[in-house]
Amino acid sequence: MTPPQLPVSHTDPAAGPGPAAFDAVPALDGELRFDSAALDAASTDFGRLVHRPPAAVLRAGSAEDVATMVRHCRERGLQVAPRGQGHSTNGQAQVDSGLVIDLGSLDSVEIRDDTAIVQAGALWSSVVRASLPRGLTPPAFTDYLELSVGGTLSAGGLGGQIGHHGTQADNVLELQVVTGEGEIATCSPTVRPDLFRAALGGLGQCAIITRATLSLIPAPRSVRFYTLTFRSVAELTARQAELIGEGRFDYLIGQARPTPDGWMYRVEAASYDGSADDDARLTDDLGAASVEAQDVPYFDFVNRLSAMVEAFTAMGEWKLPHPWYDGLLPASTVNTVVTDTLAGLKPEAVGASAVILLYPVLTTKCRTPLPVMPDEEIAYLFSLLKTASPGADSADEMVAANRRQYDTTVEAGGCWYPIGSVPLTKDDWVRHFGRFWDEFEAARHRYDPDGVLTPGQRIF
Repeated sequence: MTPPQLPVSHTDPAAGPGPAAFDAVPALDGELRFDSAALDAASTDFGRLVHRPPAAVLRAGSAEDVATMVRHCRERGLQVAPRGQGHSTNGQAQVDSGLVIDLGSLDSVEIRDDTAIVQAGALWSSVVRASLPRGLTPPAFTDYLELSVGGTLSAGGLGGQIGHHGTQADNVLELQVVTGEGEIATCSPTVRPDLFRAALGGLGQCAIITRATLSLIPAPRSVRFYTLTFRSVAELTARQAELIGEGRFDYLIGQARPTPDGWMYRVEAASYDGSADDDARLTDDLGAASVEAQDVPYFDFVNRLSAMVEAFTAMGEWKLPHPWYDGLLPASTVNTVVTDTLAGLKPEAVGASAVILLYPVLTTKCRTPLPVMPDEEIAYLFSLLKTASPGADSADEMVAANRRQYDTTVEAGGCWYPIGSVPLTKDDWVRHFGRFWDEFEAARHRYDPDGVLTPGQRIF
């Protein structure tokens, strides 16, 4: 009997192992590609630091496609890397001479009552656009909405609503995943909970997320958005700790920005469905050097970084290397670490489009074991989002600085939020996962016994 024809794009003979490694694949709903355009796109990411060409790219048409190709690769000793928007910065979604699974084509969004059933490749902007006509919204977002649901859930998903709703992973009711054995599985806090715990924030080490059921809450119509400035790190973190502890604002983040007179510290805070009548009550007792307020529609608020990204893209900054660093510091050491770091940091050295974030995380709201959090009630995300712009430090120098920053963070009782560019050893990873390591390692051996999945994370 003649096997069904596999949908394949034009083959480039110079593309390495290519089709030879993918003979006798059953018919797929999507498309298996070997052309140079697909391979080149999958061999890099937003970081532009690591380049690993795969042998093929699957543009998935269904979860069954993902399972079929994981089984095929496992049988042939090939590794597999899932890819959403390719927004990783250190080759995490790449695989040398294996298969990259492009999940971007799995992008359906279905709103049912107070939940959203979302395929992994859907963007968060698509989810909120679908839910808002029903008067609903996901409780938690990352700062940038043009990221895939599967991608952020694989990392955890931190944002300004964390003081009320935890991480994005905390707001997942159920997952559909494909394990490293090529099994399509459903998991939740009560159904295969070990798989659920290892998949959310698990960096693709035990399973590929293909669908998520997300909780939704009533959406505000408008947002009273405040920008407050402070004169020192200690002043900023004290006010942030106070605000997140009492839940005064619905959204709360912070930044450090250079000025001719040194660093300036800024809080961005939001009151949902607030008005100017609330200004005095919300801000007068904070001792801010300045306070600005404006009213914006809810979607424009959560999507406000899109304009900045468009500007950076026009500048050419988005095509440059991005050796990002994201750490989580305990409240007891944050002031010392941040002050010392910024004292030794020349703003021009981190690039024209660099952003430095500093904002609080209420760890008691983070109920999933991953991402790993410092062992204090309040921690702070400290992000050095660098760009290797002309005149800045080189990408290699930035990565080396990230490693030093990581060591400083760990010595201060903090941990890494593992989405950036830091070279880690196996011992580093064991220390990073801490008391969850044994459970995580057991899940890896149980659900991906041959180590097929996501080698770019370099954990196992």
